[in-house]
Amino acid sequence: MEVKPVTEHDRHADPVLITAAAPSYDDELAARKRHYILTMGMRIPCLVLAGVFYHTWWLALAFIVLSVPLPWIAVLRANDRPPRKAEQVNRYQREPTAIEGTTHRVIDG
Repeated sequence: MEVKPVTEHDRHADPVLITAAAPSYDDELAARKRHYILTMGMRIPCLVLAGVFYHTWWLALAFIVLSVPLPWIAVLRANDRPPRKAEQVNRYQREPTAIEGTTHRVIDG
């Protein structure tokens, strides 16, 4: 019996999903925090760019209008749990058993 060496690809491959359980609450919370920080972090450059382009009023106005809904979007995404993923779960599938389809003789007494 030959033993194959473990390659770098095998070490970093995604594990096989064997359960339908949702990700842990801590993982979800960390992901929501990252989305919040990223969205709120996009607001600062928008306001800075609006100040840089104040001579071009329409461009400065576009950056300001873009930065206005960002806090609202960030809070909505941070407070909303993500939808459940439609991943395939590896489950054992057995062959279905069929009820016998032949006719039997009935004896009445």
